[in-house]
Amino acid sequence: MKGMRKQCSSLVLGLPLAAVLLGASACSHSAPGGSQSTDAAVATDIAPDLLVLGGTGGAVADTGGSAGPGGSVGTGGSVDTGGATGVGGSTGAGGAVSAGGSTVAGGTTGTGGRMSTGGSTGAGGVPGTGGATSTGGSTSTASWWKPVAGLSWQWQIGGGTINPSLAVDVFDIDWEEAASVVTQLHQAGKKVICYVSVGSWEDWRSDAASFPAVVLGNDYPGWPGEKFVDIRAQALRDIMAKRLDVCKSKGFDALEPDNMDVFSDNSGFPLTQTDGVNYAKWLATECHARGMAIVQKNASEITASIQSVYDGALTEDCYNDGWCADMQAYIDANKPVFACEYTSSIFGAACTWGKPKKYSFILKSLDLGAPVTFCP
Repeated sequence: MKGMRKQCSSLVLGLPLAAVLLGASACSHSAPGGSQSTDAAVATDIAPDLLVLGGTGGAVADTGGSAGPGGSVGTGGSVDTGGATGVGGSTGAGGAVSAGGSTVAGGTTGTGGRMSTGGSTGAGGVPGTGGATSTGGSTSTASWWKPVAGLSWQWQIGGGTINPSLAVDVFDIDWEEAASVVTQLHQAGKKVICYVSVGSWEDWRSDAASFPAVVLGNDYPGWPGEKFVDIRAQALRDIMAKRLDVCKSKGFDALEPDNMDVFSDNSGFPLTQTDGVNYAKWLATECHARGMAIVQKNASEITASIQSVYDGALTEDCYNDGWCADMQAYIDANKPVFACEYTSSIFGAACTWGKPKKYSFILKSLDLGAPVTFCP
């Protein structure tokens, strides 16, 4: 690992998680109880020329419909021209069905098909370059948000009031935040990333009891109540799939998969870099199937293997530790690199280096609360 690639979650029973500095490495990992000081001087100054993308607005409607002779709806799973497979005809969930075929009023999705919520446009015009769509059939052909390089962002998983009026394009918040918070951010024109630790077990999580003992490895050094997990195990992936379902149901647009570089730690399992690549690609497939984007979290050693299927990256202290260039492939593909630095003394230099290249630098304290400093 280059530097410390670790950060954790937001709230434990309503309390901010502590942030602890491991050795001399920067770390944004939060843990329950207490607070963490930092040498990073953070302010709430906002650059005056931050870009906010315009939304496409509106919901996506099913196309086509299965029509039988004489206007009757086909039976036994007739297939419409839009690819929808009906079981006695597909009926819109809240839409009117005409006698000659299935018509969804107001752009709602028929019960015969699954519509991905992540990446879809929301009330008030959520920004983005395309929403989630469905062909109306049992197999989704979802699209997802395609973020571009240079977006402004706020990373807030350490508690505090989330301010939808903050002049940024993107918020990254914890997966256990209320759906109403995601809705408020969408209404304010923001895209919202769902923070999930995919490489560790945290005993304060609502689903902690669902992790079988066989997938729990060594203790995460310095973080009581946290253990590494076996990313090869199907049982672990089943749990993560359920978390992704939660992100989707709350309307998140993308995933931040924390600790995806568990293969490089002393996890207690014989994990290899190949295991890490396989897990990373599985996560991308699962997110995209749900209509959500996904950003690579640190793990720069596997960038070349996964960049083509990821939608951006998120880094911690890459400038301070000298490895930002490892993520250049994302910038070259016009995908964002959301770069967080924790050291105030080098932040100006990071901005000077990164802003012309469209790296999205912010300065945060290790607790990842509300205070944030943007490049001038």
